[in-house]
Amino acid sequence: MKETRSDRPKAVALLSGGLDSTLAILVLLRQGIDVKAITFLTHFGCDISDSSSCSRNPMPAAEKFGFEVKLCHLADKFMEIVKNPKYGHGKNMNPCIDCRILMLKEAKTYMDLIGADFLVTGEVLGQRPMSQRGECFPMIDREAGVEGLVLRPLSAKLLPPTIPEQKGLVDRERLYDFKGRTRKPQMALAEELGLDDYPSPAGGCLLTDPTYSYRLKDLLTYNPDPDLREIHLLRVGRHFRTSPTCKIIVGRNKADNEQILSFASSDDVLMKVDGVGSPVTIITGTPTEDDIMVAASMTARYSDAKRQPRVKVTIFSLNGKRGTVETIPIEDSLLEKYRIVSKEQPKKRRRYRKSKKSVQVQA
Repeated sequence: MKETRSDRPKAVALLSGGLDSTLAILVLLRQGIDVKAITFLTHFGCDISDSSSCSRNPMPAAEKFGFEVKLCHLADKFMEIVKNPKYGHGKNMNPCIDCRILMLKEAKTYMDLIGADFLVTGEVLGQRPMSQRGECFPMIDREAGVEGLVLRPLSAKLLPPTIPEQKGLVDRERLYDFKGRTRKPQMALAEELGLDDYPSPAGGCLLTDPTYSYRLKDLLTYNPDPDLREIHLLRVGRHFRTSPTCKIIVGRNKADNEQILSFASSDDVLMKVDGVGSPVTIITGTPTEDDIMVAASMTARYSDAKRQPRVKVTIFSLNGKRGTVETIPIEDSLLEKYRIVSKEQPKKRRRYRKSKKSVQVQA
């Protein structure tokens, strides 16, 4: 059922909670435009409606400045474009162009439902190399079926006038000409508009992270239709593959251990070393006896008993204890053989911190 039409122009804004998308809304609110925000959720902690942090909670700004936010989960629609993006992946597994097209299509549906006049994003020309180039905007809008309807207030003066500008629904002179990766103009505008709570720039989309992306590629290689639990486990622990049908995940800390246990089912094989600091290990897939022994040796290696010649590892499930095995902590060379990580990934750079007395190296 469509909402009753008011005299004020109405817009639907794609909101991530990052600085740029929030500013785009505030710029229009200052012109007296009725803005309804929509925040898209995915399994990968991301809303790519602008270039700021994707995992930010948008509600504080909405409460402070008085606009509504609708939450919309893209679920399987997004998973399909991650697997097979028409316009390809970015540097890692991020299907940025296809993602933006999907979000604009969904936002257009909401726009029609509530009788809004146009769409708004916080995109800044030239801020992202794959999807925020000047030649990409018209193509993305065309593919999404929203040509002329997407206003990008932060870079509007550098772009052709949109339909709402041509109709006089928006005052183009009160829009901006921001360009490139610097955030100084946005920070100055935020201060002017009273926006003092926003995140520092960061890639909130897990699909831009090299380690996570490689884990996802591995998962899709051996299981093209993973369940939600397997997607969530990609964020947790150290990942190892011993065979096409078996993967081992070893917790790195208490938070990892708790998450592994929360994602485990009653049928899963779990492991830990009792009596000492120990990771929780989970085996997914269909492990053989050899896989179970390898997982036990990994659990021993990452426990506080790793310097002992033999370690007793407890095997259990959520239903209770299944037994114990004694094993030798696995050698690091074998760990690297099984570890799910791109062999082409560069080593972590070392950061150098200068002091008055010496130069320290931080790994």
